[in-house]
Amino acid sequence: MGFIGALASVALILQILVDAFETTVLPRRVTHRFRFARFFYVTTWKFWRVLASRFPAGEWREAVLGFFGPLSLLGLIAIWAFGLILGFAVLDWSLGMSVRVPQEEPTFWTYLYMSGTTFFTLGYGDITPATTLGRALAVAEAGLGFGFLAVIVSYLPVISQIFSRREVLIALLDARAGSPPSAAVFLHRLAKSRDMQAIDSFLAEWERWSAELLESHLSFPMLAMYRSQHSNQSWISALTAVLDTSAFLIVAVKEHNPYQAQLTFAMARHAVVDLALIYKTPPISPDLDRLPEGQLQRLRELLREAGLVLHEGPAVDAKLAELRGMYEPFANALSQRFLFALPAFVPEADIADNWQRSAWMKRAPDIESLPIAATGDGHFE
Repeated sequence: MGFIGALASVALILQILVDAFETTVLPRRVTHRFRFARFFYVTTWKFWRVLASRFPAGEWREAVLGFFGPLSLLGLIAIWAFGLILGFAVLDWSLGMSVRVPQEEPTFWTYLYMSGTTFFTLGYGDITPATTLGRALAVAEAGLGFGFLAVIVSYLPVISQIFSRREVLIALLDARAGSPPSAAVFLHRLAKSRDMQAIDSFLAEWERWSAELLESHLSFPMLAMYRSQHSNQSWISALTAVLDTSAFLIVAVKEHNPYQAQLTFAMARHAVVDLALIYKTPPISPDLDRLPEGQLQRLRELLREAGLVLHEGPAVDAKLAELRGMYEPFANALSQRFLFALPAFVPEADIADNWQRSAWMKRAPDIESLPIAATGDGHFE
């Protein structure tokens, strides 16, 4: 039994070290059959979804869901640390390691306590190994614990920085595409600005954002659980709005070179499909059409009024539907998996942007009505 216990403890220690290495240090997709980190997130997310469903939809539910990402990461680290402490305790206990214990016979709890103080390098010295092998294991555990904690401490800021970079462009969508973002609002505001050339730089920026999203969420899948500051914003809604915008620009807008829109669509679609694969969410078509005929005609009227010249006809509608079918089922599956709301292609009503809202004043004016330039005498044009 001692030999079996020793083998089991070594297997546990190695499994945790490999899992922690693959999760924190190895920046790539790991494809073997079992990973403890994945099992942990799948299990705890199911429990957290049930807990969040107890709260009414809205800010309270979003607040509860927002805690999951950071808390789950801390919980995973704590389980790794406890697993390593338990593994070394079982190893010492299984080998019957002789220890110096003041005024009592050593039990399993004695070995667990000694393992904990050694792993965290506390150095109390009240319980110490009495053999050469025991001392060697204690040194190995202390070194492992020191290195493990150092890697974890350096890992947390990396996650925070990647999350912050992801959120910057999402926040910039607020004044450009509304809250939540939509292709209709973005295209309408852009058309009213009479600066269609700005679309290419915007799309190029979102092409890079989509590539960074794919890379970062493949390397650190727990980032998908991190939610944006506002409940009407998310990485899924931003990605979907960019895909909607790119698809419409490709097939429906005249006097615009679709090349950059095609590049952005390709990268964003690549991201949404691969992320659905990584998170094991099979594509699910939305229950309701996100762009029915009535809303499509309304969108065209708004854009024509703003000065855009559009392609129209059954062939254009069919091509737009084909492009939407390439990404909507994957985006919808991810939104259901992580309890994000999928944005509307055309919003139903005039909704205030996040920047227009405040707890201390009424809604701010629309961005189109703001003064845009100041003359030398202090007056606005």
